[in-house]
Amino acid sequence: MTETIMQQTRRSIVGFVLGLAAVLAPAAMAAGGGALQASNTSLSDQGSLQNGAKLFFNYCSGCHSLKLMRYSRIAEDLGLTEEQVMQNLNFSTAKFGEQVPPSMNPKDGDAWFGKAAPDLSLVARAKAGGPDWIYTYLKSFYLDPSRPLGWNNTTFPNASMPNPLWELQGIQTAVFKPGVDGGDPAFERFELHQPGTLSPAEFDTVARDISNFLRYAAEPAALQRHAIGVWVILFLAFFTFLAWLLKQEYWKDVH
Repeated sequence: MTETIMQQTRRSIVGFVLGLAAVLAPAAMAAGGGALQASNTSLSDQGSLQNGAKLFFNYCSGCHSLKLMRYSRIAEDLGLTEEQVMQNLNFSTAKFGEQVPPSMNPKDGDAWFGKAAPDLSLVARAKAGGPDWIYTYLKSFYLDPSRPLGWNNTTFPNASMPNPLWELQGIQTAVFKPGVDGGDPAFERFELHQPGTLSPAEFDTVARDISNFLRYAAEPAALQRHAIGVWVILFLAFFTFLAWLLKQEYWKDVH
């Protein structure tokens, strides 16, 4: 009886460990087997969010939509005016209170890329690693003549989209080393084939700010939750102080 219980417990532990590994493995592996790069995003950095919004709408919204976001909500959360949003972020025919559509006709996406570009409202929550996955993905495009559009990505192999930020990042090639025991080649490093308009450090900021904006878009309420959380902590601290004073008053005559 005891042996049966121990076996069941052992199987449960093994199952839990294997399940945990299956969940964590995608987050820990990218770029041909390397760890995801830390994006160091912060929802409290409004400047980063504003710059990320500008970059997203200038380089990504031509193909991708944010169907769960509205221009008016972005303006409210990021400290922008209606005029700033409509002049600098809205390149579609949508109105200020409407959802964010792609600038490109979805039928063109089908014709150019084989299918319409996906909505990115929840990409930061759907991908294991969240904004770190997005950050690493944006930095992992390389030239690949075997692909239909001439581009590939080590974080998302055989992605059907080209590098939208190539002018900023430059064009890089990937160096692979032979696989172990005749297996698939393993990614080793990138080499810069053609410099972009930004330095590597400046492009890191671009990738971080876009990742930060998409992190915000995946859960806009997080901004309000963080702001309210400060007041909740202050209230609890004040309430604890009052409770301590009340306790002192009740017990002052007890010896």
